[in-house]
Amino acid sequence: MSSATLNRGGRAGAVILALAGWVVKFVAVVLVIATFNFILVHAAPGDPAQVIAGQSGASDEKLLEQLRAEYGLDKPYPVQLATYLGRVLTLDLGYSYRQQRTVSSLILERLPATLLLTATAFILALFAGIFLGTLAGIRAGKWSDTLLTVVSLLLYATPVFWLGLMLVLLFAVQLDWLPAFGYATIGVQQTTLQRMLDIGMHMILPVTSLAAIYLAIYTRLMRSSVLDVTHQDFIKTAKAKGLKQGAIIIRHILRNAMLPIVTVAGMQAGALVGGAVVIETVFAWPGLGRLIYDALLQRDYPVLLGVFLVMSVIVIALNLLTDAIYRLIDPRVSVRAAS
Repeated sequence: MSSATLNRGGRAGAVILALAGWVVKFVAVVLVIATFNFILVHAAPGDPAQVIAGQSGASDEKLLEQLRAEYGLDKPYPVQLATYLGRVLTLDLGYSYRQQRTVSSLILERLPATLLLTATAFILALFAGIFLGTLAGIRAGKWSDTLLTVVSLLLYATPVFWLGLMLVLLFAVQLDWLPAFGYATIGVQQTTLQRMLDIGMHMILPVTSLAAIYLAIYTRLMRSSVLDVTHQDFIKTAKAKGLKQGAIIIRHILRNAMLPIVTVAGMQAGALVGGAVVIETVFAWPGLGRLIYDALLQRDYPVLLGVFLVMSVIVIALNLLTDAIYRLIDPRVSVRAAS
């Protein structure tokens, strides 16, 4: 057998071992997160059986015992935890106490709306923040830099829910330009294009509200990063070689200044889903945030645990994607990892 064949076999084995290690780590992290979620949810005051019995108008002890036995709430916490982790390993998220549906179906029904909202807000905040931060960094000390700094600080200091309410009052109530609530117009027959435009109009206010604070963060961070890179020696060398300003900005400044943005954006992409809870409540957006809010009021443990688990998996996947993008932007990371 040739040495080349042995080398290929060795590399393939290394890749398989790396993938196996990643899968083991992923499962371990998911189980740890699921355990913490279970402990925190059950530590909250309130009992699903009491809530269900109270809303039905009958809260005698016999009914409570019957409900607890039906939903397995009468078992010791370690037994409940073991049962829940066993279901997680088989991808079974359980059954909703209140809606009498599988948690998986509820999440799959609401997840597209949340992903549409958060992904649009994230992309808007990221690209606008990179553009405005670059503009402010290049024009540091000028009136445009001062204006962008003041606006970004105001957006950062403004509560998300308050900004959302003010946008509704201005653009939906006073000017009547945009719809205030919901995902789309109900009870109207529309073509595919008309429905897409209708959903887009409903997205403007919630997306703007959700993206505002992250836009401010990325603008400030990009400005600082551009200022730092601009004073590096390789930028001075590029200027000395006679490169045009546009080429220096695109090829050298942007590529290096975006590294902190990628790191922060990757960590905050998952936080957008958490921030969507408030926005979806304000704008009656039918996503996971609204599902969490309703399940919390109803003490619907399986729904809460299922949504938290799905959100955790999304955050882990986004962190892995961030690491891959970081390696593409900065090949030195791959070199250091290999050494």
